[in-house]
Amino acid sequence: MEKLNGLRCRECGRHYQAAPLHVCEFCFGPLEVDYRYDALKGVVTRESIAAGPPSMWRYKELLPIDGDVAVGHHVGFTPLIRAQNLADELGCREIWVKNDSVCHPTWSFKDRVVAVAVTKAREFGFDTVACASTGNLANSVAAHAAEGRLKSYIFIPADLEQGKVLATLVYNPTLVAVHGTYDEVNRLCSEIADKYRWAFVNVNFRPYYSEGSKSYGFEIVEQLGWRTPGHIIVPCAGGSLITKIWKAIKELKTLGLIDGGLGTKMHAAQALGCGPIVTMIKNDTDVLVPVRPNTIAKSLAIGNPADGYYAYKVAKESGGSGEHATDEEIVEGMLLLARTEGIFTETAGGVTVAAAKKLIERGVIPRDESIVICITGNGLKTPDSLQDRLDAHVKIKPSLSAFDRALADLKSQTS
Repeated sequence: MEKLNGLRCRECGRHYQAAPLHVCEFCFGPLEVDYRYDALKGVVTRESIAAGPPSMWRYKELLPIDGDVAVGHHVGFTPLIRAQNLADELGCREIWVKNDSVCHPTWSFKDRVVAVAVTKAREFGFDTVACASTGNLANSVAAHAAEGRLKSYIFIPADLEQGKVLATLVYNPTLVAVHGTYDEVNRLCSEIADKYRWAFVNVNFRPYYSEGSKSYGFEIVEQLGWRTPGHIIVPCAGGSLITKIWKAIKELKTLGLIDGGLGTKMHAAQALGCGPIVTMIKNDTDVLVPVRPNTIAKSLAIGNPADGYYAYKVAKESGGSGEHATDEEIVEGMLLLARTEGIFTETAGGVTVAAAKKLIERGVIPRDESIVICITGNGLKTPDSLQDRLDAHVKIKPSLSAFDRALADLKSQTS
């Protein structure tokens, strides 16, 4: 089955053959993968998907892979958890947590996009992969390159959290720390991609790479019994994830796999210290004003997001909204999710939980409608953000009498 038409410009609509390209040579608009939905309709069914592997690759026919899967065979199909404790705390009827903090192998949703990009790089005959990253992508590219026996070059801002740096170095890539913001790192990588024949997953391979995020949306719908939720709250860095979840829902509708209308409102969550997409949504303008990041949520710290305009359009088209979270609210969001559901998320998840809480409290998201909160990375990646907030409750000498006294003190404090 020929399922791909190649690439298409998102602005002027010009078509290109499948190749490692990402920008239209006529209007400089971004390219995206163009599918032959007529060929897929009736072939991709609920039954064919259910018969697939328990991973993102159960949706392989809806992803831009022509041959065999090269890496990441166990990526995806992460839990969708009915978060009743969190719902009770926020006074809501139905909250779900899509928990990609346990995505194999590097504990973030980036494993989805990288598995697609590296597989496509192998299809095109590349022997070296690379990326610009705020942390999670660095971990994932290094891991999948190791699995695929490819060379890798990872470019990061020099002030990245040490946990994410070590979790990249363990896979033995060539790690390049750049003294600058992510946006400056990304510009450098664009120049390098023009000079060297490397597969930069989020530059020249971006059209294929970003398609991996659709699996996140496919899973939400399938795991809800092929129904769409009323609301999905998505953390935004470059803005691609929210656009691809929305694209996934629309594709399932096009293929006749969901009943009724689209019915889902998409909400963007960003840190106040780096929230240009949410600012666009709140100001109802399609003009993105770049910012210099200043937030503890470093994985979302992209001041000039490549898909910012399209993320804004998704929020508007779906009837959704956006919300910022301060650094203090981010930490509180992390603690709230851990305390209510036993899920330890990184700072990006704290942003999403905090934004969801504020949208619910403001009445933007009604308490009696179904809500999905997207958790995209593991808290073990960013423990430093909680360093000053958490400590042992009791410190004693190793004797029963010392514990008895401490226990009595604790009870008196809570009585």
